[in-house]
Amino acid sequence: MLIRLAYDIQFDIHATVAMAAMLNVHPSRAHDLLQPDELQTEPKLDVSSYIDSFGNRCTRFVAPPGPLRLSSSTLIRDSGLPDPVNPSARESAVGDLPDEILRYLLNSRYCEVDRFSSIAFEIFGQIEPGWSRVQAICDWIHYKVAFNYQHARPTKTAMDVFTERVGVCRDFQHLAIAFCRALNIPARYASGYLGDIGVPANLPMDFSAWFEVWLDNRWWTFDARNNQPRIGRVLMATGLDAADVAMTTSFGRADLRYFFVVTEEEIPPSVEPPVLEPPLGFDCPTSTPL
Repeated sequence: MLIRLAYDIQFDIHATVAMAAMLNVHPSRAHDLLQPDELQTEPKLDVSSYIDSFGNRCTRFVAPPGPLRLSSSTLIRDSGLPDPVNPSARESAVGDLPDEILRYLLNSRYCEVDRFSSIAFEIFGQIEPGWSRVQAICDWIHYKVAFNYQHARPTKTAMDVFTERVGVCRDFQHLAIAFCRALNIPARYASGYLGDIGVPANLPMDFSAWFEVWLDNRWWTFDARNNQPRIGRVLMATGLDAADVAMTTSFGRADLRYFFVVTEEEIPPSVEPPVLEPPLGFDCPTSTPL
């Protein structure tokens, strides 16, 4: 399967401002790219790239006053398969976790793990550890929390979501991450492209959020917002929570005025075989015997 990925993000810049962006496909999917995946700016700016402490590809630049446009379009090869599912995947004892995984058990900006310890065990403590427990967390959030763009705000934490029972995709994932970490299951936030491939289209395209958990010595994808395996998920960045994977960060004022995202299956044009005329004087059989 081929998937077209594109975005067009425009700002009004009031004074020269330094900016950072996390808009590239994650390095782990770079081998699937069929076209360049580079940030384009209007006006043309000097852009540099680096890899952050979570392994994400980031870019930085300085924007002058005036309109600023960030855009890109690329093509990626995808398996066309839904997210992997492994109901037998097991949790690891904290003492057995790799050193680099331990930080995914800790408090972070939007996931107040310490405030969820008793709540998480009360709701999910009797459920079989491993995949079943994580899935139960997703089921609970999916049915208990309502999705509503009007209730989005940049300061909303996992405890706010638990209390208010409404939010957007990042809020669903923050609550799931907090529950998992409170139960000693390493969990991290993920962002990227997720189109409506294989499901009814009902909302404008946008970047999406999901989360990953560490079971059986690897990361697995879960999504408390959609709560079903999806096709065409393309990772851009991972971190402790949304604070680590902001699409753009401006170190000064930058007013967003336009935002457009594309993530859809691209069908290669079919090539019709040429029609061959039989030579003059010969009959053209309607079938060929085997």
